[in-house]
Amino acid sequence: QVQLVEFGGGSVQSGGSLRLSCKASAYTTSRYCMGWFRQAPGKEREGVASIDFDGSSSDGTTTYADSVKGRFTIASDNAKSTLYLQMNDLKPEDTAMYYCAAECRGTGWGTLATVEYEYWGQGTQVTVSS
Repeated sequence: QVQLVEFGGGSVQSGGSLRLSCKASAYTTSRYCMGWFRQAPGKEREGVASIDFDGSSSDGTTTYADSVKGRFTIASDNAKSTLYLQMNDLKPEDTAMYYCAAECRGTGWGTLATVEYEYWGQGTQVTVSS
């Protein structure tokens, strides 16, 4: 059973930055695949960024939602079992609860799909004011 705990949420003004962290415990699967998702009130949970160490790249394959490309960066410290999301140039529309997810199921829907992941954290709130 993988446990995920997110840190780093908060309130910032538009244009500001935040870095989210997700600490994973008991992560023993051979395929390290993790992602960040967000859910705003009244909206569906959506994939933000993912990183997949599927063997094709030693740095992992990263994928981003179009809405965050060029502003957000996902990174992983495998030795610390910690996932990061650096968020720059934040906008009010980035306001949401952000969730960390782990262990891809290989559904074929891609690593930004909620159904792809087995484990989820409890979330951390990010609020961006204009």
